Amino acid sequence: MTYRRVKDPKEVVVIFKTHLRDGADSREYGRASQRMHELAGTIPGFVSIKGYHSDDGEEIDIVHFRDETALEAWRTHPEHLATQERGRKEFYDRFSVQACRVFREYEFTLD
Repeated sequence: MTYRRVKDPKEVVVIFKTHLRDGADSREYGRASQRMHELAGTIPGFVSIKGYHSDDGEEIDIVHFRDETALEAWRTHPEHLATQERGRKEFYDRFSVQACRVFREYEFTLD
């Protein structure tokens, strides 16, 4: 059994919730989404990204960055900004973004 606690976490977590509009090109959206996942992985300080789909059509991506500097690099990346604009114009009927600082971090694993 392993228990780990981080005393001074700096990590930032972004929760990105989206919903595709009726008539959106789901194949093109899938390509754009995959590209953003790949691009996020190139950002120095990127930790991980995981995507989830709910029964009501909402998609949720949870993205971890080492710190706010890494998040800012992602937030201002030109290709990411262009894809955000496409999302508003072509893909989503709604979305929300929450950027959260980790203030406590610990984990348990059964070895």
